[in-house]
Amino acid sequence: MVDSEKYKILSKVNLPEDIRKFDLAELKLLCTDIREYLIDTISEIGGHFGGGLGTVELTVAIHKVFNTPNDLVVWDTGHQAYPHKILTGRKEELKHIRRLNGISGFLKRSESIYDTFGAGHASTSISAALGMAIARDLKNEKKKVVAIIGDGAMTGGIAYEAMNNSGFAKASLIVVLNDNHMSIAPNVWQISNYFTEMIVHPDYNKLKGQIWDLTGKLDHFGDRLRKIAVRLENGIKAVVTPGMLFEALGFRYFGPISGHNVHQLVKIFEQVKDMNGPILVHIFTEKGKGYKPAEGHVQKLHAATPFDKLTGKSLSKSSSLPSYTSIFGNALVEIVKENSNVVGITAAMPDGTGLDILQNNFPKNYFDVGIAEEHGVTFAAGLATQGIIPVVAIYSTFLQRAIDQIIHDVSIQNLHVVFVLDRAGLVGADGPTHHGVFDLTYLRMIPGMVVMAPKDESELRDMIYTAVKYSDGPIAIRYPRGSALGVKMKAGFEQLEIGKGEILREGNDVALIAIGSMVDYSLKAAAIMENEGVSCKVINMRFVKPLDYQLLDDIARSHSKIITLEENALAGGFGSGILEYFSEKKYKNDIFRIGLPDQFVEHGTQQELHHLLEIDPEGIASKIKLFCMQGANHEVNE
Repeated sequence: MVDSEKYKILSKVNLPEDIRKFDLAELKLLCTDIREYLIDTISEIGGHFGGGLGTVELTVAIHKVFNTPNDLVVWDTGHQAYPHKILTGRKEELKHIRRLNGISGFLKRSESIYDTFGAGHASTSISAALGMAIARDLKNEKKKVVAIIGDGAMTGGIAYEAMNNSGFAKASLIVVLNDNHMSIAPNVWQISNYFTEMIVHPDYNKLKGQIWDLTGKLDHFGDRLRKIAVRLENGIKAVVTPGMLFEALGFRYFGPISGHNVHQLVKIFEQVKDMNGPILVHIFTEKGKGYKPAEGHVQKLHAATPFDKLTGKSLSKSSSLPSYTSIFGNALVEIVKENSNVVGITAAMPDGTGLDILQNNFPKNYFDVGIAEEHGVTFAAGLATQGIIPVVAIYSTFLQRAIDQIIHDVSIQNLHVVFVLDRAGLVGADGPTHHGVFDLTYLRMIPGMVVMAPKDESELRDMIYTAVKYSDGPIAIRYPRGSALGVKMKAGFEQLEIGKGEILREGNDVALIAIGSMVDYSLKAAAIMENEGVSCKVINMRFVKPLDYQLLDDIARSHSKIITLEENALAGGFGSGILEYFSEKKYKNDIFRIGLPDQFVEHGTQQELHHLLEIDPEGIASKIKLFCMQGANHEVNE
């Protein structure tokens, strides 16, 4: 149980209804307790951190003013929603967040009635909230609908599509723009706050309505007065607020105001909650607020491993091995040194993709498009038409958002764009919204696309070099999250032959045809099976598309039993490609497919998930043994 001595107010709160009777002093103390509880808990177990510290007062004010869960609150992604979880019956469960069988790090409808919409990808909240608002109106209900979106997520095009639709529909919903980027100078705040309080005040809006009604009775002269009044109001707003863009999209704009003043937040939400039409409330918060090591750092402690509470320094032992991400980043810098026409593109993830290394070394060759994957891919296509070689580095799960652009803007035009997919496969604690388990499927189906995956870090370097040198169309590389294997890396690069695999181990009983991260696991499984008296041949296919058909023909003739291995959904993936080829050739070999099941995999460490799904070396070995005993056309994990 939460320590009632340490967290005197928080210990009294289990659900939002508990805080609705609190006075202002108690709300302030509650905010202090929540912030301290977050620091104490996340410093021990790790998790998303800075964003939640910045939304404490906002969360308290939202649940104080709105009648949740009847009123619907939609949080964008979930990085900022840890305080929301604390106030909605999950403060004890926070101690197990992102752990196997613990609560999710994101919003999840199956987890709580207060999580109205699940999301791990940014910029979705306004679209979802508009859908809820329209549904409410169709059902003649009285619910309030609130979307809370960060300024980073506002770089995503879907947010503006939703705002445009909301303005056109004149739907009654409230959008809270949680801006933690300090884009407006602090000295503007006091004027803006004063003006905001004026234009949300009931007396002001009553007077405005009366003037509008009166001028409506004055025919042509009244129309002129109305136009003058609108211009006056808009002119004042344009001078003292940054909200004219939102007003142009059909929203009434209020702000910016301090997001760390719980009294002011409660006051403005009380004043706008009964207004009709789309409303945007612009607040300023500080990421990491209340914890000195995190304050003022855009990236630091956004998502943290366990850390020392006093210093903010990580307590986790860092691997002595480099990450695949850093290997990619350094290799790209080497390539750009040789060819200045190569550029890197990221969608708001420079550190996560390793492109921060390119940014530091060759800033002119680095582009961050914001959380706008669709735009990033088409931007790359435009660059490619002019002889630039764009390397688009986006997490596997996020590139899903740009499938149409990959097909329509890049592949149909057969443009040389290099796609680098970090975090392919199971990523661990972020769970199903972030597992990169569909890329082999969605890329393999695209005509002209080359798809490859390295067995280790040395091969990754060569694949990056090969992809940049390749000029016949789009080409993609996918690799896993985490540390590399520690193989010896040679100086320089080797250009690989497109569509050619390699045999790593000879064996007579069964052929293991593996791709990417499953190659190392296959070698280890083969070593286990050798002690069982089963001889395994291990093939590193390197390419999912095009497949090495000559090598497959050789294997079809030499081995009656074949196993394909991939860290990807089995449906339509690497193994499916081999089955399709064997079917076309009318080969009769017995084939197992080892991969990920037709379900969304929950969160846990990568090792835990690999073990549970039996795709670690021991699990693979047990499947090999079963296959050799049973034979015929069995599909594993499907």
